[in-house]
Amino acid sequence: MNIVIVESPAKAKTINKYLGSSYEVLASFGHVRDLPAKNGSVDPDENFRMIWEVDPKAAGRLNDIAKSLKGADRLILATDPDREGEAISWHVLEVLKEKRALKDQKIERVVFNAITKQAVSEAMKHPRQIDGALVDAYMARRALDYLVGFTLSPVLWRKLPGARSAGRVQSVALRLVCDREMEIEKFVPREYWSLIATLATPRGDTFEARLVGADGKKIQRLDIGTGAEAEDFKNALNAASYTVATVDAKPARRNPQAPFTTSTLQQEASRKLGFAPAHTMRIAQRLYEGIDIGGETTGLITYMRTDGVQIDGSAITQARKVIGEIYGDKYVPDSPRQYQTKAKNAQEAHEAIRPTDLSRKPAELRKRLDDDQAKLYELIWTRTIASQMESAELERTTVDIVAKAGARTLELRATGQVIKFDGFLALYQEGRDDEEDEDGRRLPQMSPNEALKRQNLAVTQHFTEPPPRFSEASLVKRMEELGIGRPSTYASILQVLKDRGYVKLEKKRLHGEDKGRVVIAFLENFFRRYVEYDFTADLEEQLDRISNNEIAWQQVLKDFWTGFIGAVDDIKDLRVAQVLDALDEMLGPHIYPPREDGSDVRQCPTCGTGRLNLKAGKFGAFVGCSNYPECRYTRPLAADSEATADRVLGQDPDTGLDVVVKAGRFGPYIQLGEQKDYAEGEKPRRAGIPKGTSPASLELEDALKLLSLPREVGIHPETGLPIIANLGRFGPFVKHDKTYASLEAGDEVFDIGLNRAVTLIAEKVAKGPSKRFGADPGKALGDHPSLGPVAVKAGRYGAYVTAGGVNATIPGDKEKDTITLAEAIALLDERAAKGGGKAKAPKKAAKPKAATKPKTGGDDDTPKPAKKAVAKKAATKPKSDSTSKARAPVAKAAKTSAKPATKATPKKSAGKARG
Repeated sequence: MNIVIVESPAKAKTINKYLGSSYEVLASFGHVRDLPAKNGSVDPDENFRMIWEVDPKAAGRLNDIAKSLKGADRLILATDPDREGEAISWHVLEVLKEKRALKDQKIERVVFNAITKQAVSEAMKHPRQIDGALVDAYMARRALDYLVGFTLSPVLWRKLPGARSAGRVQSVALRLVCDREMEIEKFVPREYWSLIATLATPRGDTFEARLVGADGKKIQRLDIGTGAEAEDFKNALNAASYTVATVDAKPARRNPQAPFTTSTLQQEASRKLGFAPAHTMRIAQRLYEGIDIGGETTGLITYMRTDGVQIDGSAITQARKVIGEIYGDKYVPDSPRQYQTKAKNAQEAHEAIRPTDLSRKPAELRKRLDDDQAKLYELIWTRTIASQMESAELERTTVDIVAKAGARTLELRATGQVIKFDGFLALYQEGRDDEEDEDGRRLPQMSPNEALKRQNLAVTQHFTEPPPRFSEASLVKRMEELGIGRPSTYASILQVLKDRGYVKLEKKRLHGEDKGRVVIAFLENFFRRYVEYDFTADLEEQLDRISNNEIAWQQVLKDFWTGFIGAVDDIKDLRVAQVLDALDEMLGPHIYPPREDGSDVRQCPTCGTGRLNLKAGKFGAFVGCSNYPECRYTRPLAADSEATADRVLGQDPDTGLDVVVKAGRFGPYIQLGEQKDYAEGEKPRRAGIPKGTSPASLELEDALKLLSLPREVGIHPETGLPIIANLGRFGPFVKHDKTYASLEAGDEVFDIGLNRAVTLIAEKVAKGPSKRFGADPGKALGDHPSLGPVAVKAGRYGAYVTAGGVNATIPGDKEKDTITLAEAIALLDERAAKGGGKAKAPKKAAKPKAATKPKTGGDDDTPKPAKKAVAKKAATKPKSDSTSKARAPVAKAAKTSAKPATKATPKKSAGKARG
């Protein structure tokens, strides 16, 4: 018997069918070990020795693997073909060695880029050993993230009350967003004018030409800065006669884009499909693991975490055949196209993302996939086919025109583009971020010295606009350009920034929140080097060199740690007041915007004599008066201009009633019409505004969507009962009969499809019913260094954390569903220090939500600083101690889907609260 280890049960089931009865394929369910959430798990003084702890949820699976090895001939480690996959295999192997489960079995490592019978069978013929360099690279990244988190976050908490945490790459990504906010705030609009003439040829054909020169001088876009200048040019052009000076037509070619990498797939799915990167990766994972086709589960795309742009020769041959069949031979280039990655730090040279079989056309698979899966598969298939098609042939034409007005000579220019042969454009054109499309207008036939007649003259005033905020796609693109992070981590980085409230996504644009801006201002003032783009990119390059076996991982850590711990020591004696003064100066333009009356922006509006400055409180930074406590004026960082009066968004097209944003006792909400519009005893239809959504940013379309809830998704195919989608106390969910299932990050309550809803319901049923009676077990977070298991519970008087008989209330600035182990430990320690024994326990616990799996690590782990032990109660769990001698890299936590954001419950459409 041969034992094969993969990550997921779906993958295990499929591969077992391919390999037959002489193989047993088992799933590790992702990572099986991680660093314990306490100080000392990585010891810089001991050459960065690491202590590993088996995930309690993985212990049973590892025991099953160990039992299966009895009598087995081979152990085949077949986890994913990247650094994380290598680390999972290494961790599994190390645990099995500790359990003494390995006797004389032959140990092999195999990798395959697609879950198809051919790919798996071929991989089994070419086994290798675990790649120690990849494991070392993984270990270095995990150790760095741990050290930064455990060292920097406690400094943040002490010096900047209310701050949550910082991460090595997460903070640099946040800086990009916050720097853009600062650019927008400092931007001063500049006036400029354009003059565009509509001209006609002798044959009556019309076209537009722009003023580009006058009196021998060129006129650039911003050169005409006043209305008086524009009027002068207008008078001259109105009196001028027009003649064609030159006509210049040049041929051009446009080549197709390379097949998708992880990064470009995330960008294009965001632009064209509106998918968040995390959602894109989750759907891609399902397509990679496969669907049932003809009674056999088959992977539809190749591995989706890759920097490579090349594809296999057999796939190129197949693509050329499909192109010929659909479009004809003229769309097939003379020779196959070969692509090479431009990134100097591209890692693990896998294939680009492509369909495993290009003969499976999107239309043929649509009935077997849910809506989002079908859209993403079509995008991948289209891009792959287009990448092997013939180039588009264009003709770009420039016409220069002379306008004579007495002694004055003015110059105009018209540009146009004609597609002579569409080539790959017949199938696909890449989306763009914040860029103007090329001028695709076709110009009429003209000849030099030909007279033209002016039909119209448009004189338009413009103002320059600030740089646009990042979309998720453009932020991923910018991070990749700078060499920050790696494509496999971009989705989790963006999700963490949103989950922590550092940024918010509004109208597909990322806005830097006050909480995030304060953290970045702190880091830029006191840890500037560690949020610099070049420094982060250089460190990423060193980490990649480890994977190439060019440099020792301990040396990279040593070089980083020496400077980093020095910077931490330098700030230890800094007073909070000094920190606030520095942030107050840096964030001044944001905190104190100009006032309409032109008065002093820092003058207290209440007492008139005090000065406004930045202060820190239990729930974070705020603006207060210097005359405190005599004057108690306070406000949030950014002056909130949202009006408290009702705001009419528009009219509901179905009823004709006004849709209004109202300020209620418990916060703003949406209402349809007024009480007078309803029958006696009937209340107006209302909807809550989801958490994280600014009432000032709501538009009519958004409000109507919220008022449409709950919505019927469809009829369950097995029971015939309806499935309902709604927003509830714990966020968006779907309901079938008495089963409630939370939507995952990326799922949208307004348009989730029936197939996806049925899947979520089935997964929730498979987990078993929620516990209805007895004490609330809460949500497990991990272990306190001395009090034992830590859990989050929902009590009668609010959420709290508990461990070893000590209970601590969760402050209002933290969310029950997102609180970290480190934050819980800090709360418990503070509570124990004040009173010792039990805090007042809530009398009645709410029903627990299903516990979520731990998030993957990467470049952005939530730091969990250790605190001084309070009481020695629970015995610590057994740990394994691995050193660099065994080439012991670090493992991340198990891969899981991102958690849905918590949203407020609409007052009239929340439906039944979930259990």
